[in-house]
Amino acid sequence: MDNNKVQVKLGSTNIVVDKNAFGALPIQRVSDETAVKLLRRAYEGGMRFFDTARAYSDSEHKLGLAFEGMRGEIYIATKSGAQTGEDMKKDLETSLEMLRTDYIDIYQFHNPAFCPKLGDESGLYDAALEAKKAGKIRHIGITNHRLQVAKQAIESGLYETLQFPFSYLAGEKEEELVEGCKKANMGFIAMKALSGGLITNSAAAYAYLAKFDNVLPIWGVQRENELEEFLSYIENPPVMTDEIKALIEKDREELCGEFCRGCGYCMPCPAGIEINTCARMSLLLRRSPSDGWLTDKAQEMMGKIEGCLHCNQCRAKCPYGLDTPALLEKNLKDYKEVVAGKVSVK
Repeated sequence: MDNNKVQVKLGSTNIVVDKNAFGALPIQRVSDETAVKLLRRAYEGGMRFFDTARAYSDSEHKLGLAFEGMRGEIYIATKSGAQTGEDMKKDLETSLEMLRTDYIDIYQFHNPAFCPKLGDESGLYDAALEAKKAGKIRHIGITNHRLQVAKQAIESGLYETLQFPFSYLAGEKEEELVEGCKKANMGFIAMKALSGGLITNSAAAYAYLAKFDNVLPIWGVQRENELEEFLSYIENPPVMTDEIKALIEKDREELCGEFCRGCGYCMPCPAGIEINTCARMSLLLRRSPSDGWLTDKAQEMMGKIEGCLHCNQCRAKCPYGLDTPALLEKNLKDYKEVVAGKVSVK
């Protein structure tokens, strides 16, 4: 362990924060009171960067409750999934109202299927630029799960930050994005640093990301014990050891190839299947306490796979090019064997 705090500067922005950011997607699942308590504890513990989105139901509202009157003390990033400039302007006004602020530090296009550019048909970038000139946005960013769109964003020279899935399960192509951002003086915000819950050792996750000085990981937090774990890394950042290297190699071997990252861009399913959980059930059973995945409710959830329409909508929408229907069938077969006691996951 090293007692030197690790900070990250997000590219050409003047945002410099500890290498620990708060991902506010999970707080939509807890009460206002619990969310405010978590957010304020995160601030007290040293976190200064908070990432949310219009799509995260009441997450922005909860950030607004927690930090009203403290605006200059923190950085807020939010996102719009709007398809047109006019709709993006509406999203921005709603975000400002919910967050109880008059500006957003980083306003991001939320996983668009293309890279918004000046003067294109969508009008998205033009609307963002107009808002920036009006002082409502400080910096324009983009989030994505598609390598091609991310590359286009870097090459365009239009963006100050890129948010992309990045963890020790990432490959060379993702590392090239990190390097591309560094060369372009763009900030790189790492989502899915725990790969949607498949990485269970947060110290190993942190130590890997520590190799990249321009990467800011955002940790999805909804429980106090999770938060305290990440806050402890501010004073004592984990470093790469032989033990952590061995753990990472073991995980890479187990999780190499085709696995669902749980991003949810395949949803909603016309047959009501919770694809982003069901398609990775085999891994969840083995990498987290299995009892919670074997309840009557969980069995009912998995049973919906049998009603798959084979419409292939999920396959077409998967940013990782997975054969999702085949993955669902494979996970269901394994799940049934675990429930029947034929396969042990203990």
